[in-house]
Amino acid sequence: MKKIVKEWVEKAEGDYQSAQRDYRARNYPNYDAAGFHAQQCIEKYLKALLQMKNIPFLKTHDLLKLSELSGKSFVEYELHKKDLAYLNQFAVLFRYPGESADKEKAKNAIGFMKNLRELLRAKLTIEK
Repeated sequence: MKKIVKEWVEKAEGDYQSAQRDYRARNYPNYDAAGFHAQQCIEKYLKALLQMKNIPFLKTHDLLKLSELSGKSFVEYELHKKDLAYLNQFAVLFRYPGESADKEKAKNAIGFMKNLRELLRAKLTIEK
């Protein structure tokens, strides 16, 4: 695995752990942060896939755009388009006053993250 791909995967895994920790916290769970880290996890896995395939990308948090760039590398894109769009809202929307994620929204984000993570790890040939 190329060094840059490995670095993206390591960063993604940090977000994976943070998302779950923020969601499951007994005292003061942070549902906004759980969703943010879920989105970041998938963003970084998509960027790892793009790096592995030598597909250039601009700085963006838009999971739909990143997925579209991956083309044949992520043929399941259409099947997961709604999940990616759902996670997109956590990149910015819930990070500022005026909007907050509740437990149900965070739970959905965590579920989408887990499913997409498994799929992307398989594409990157990373064992469970």
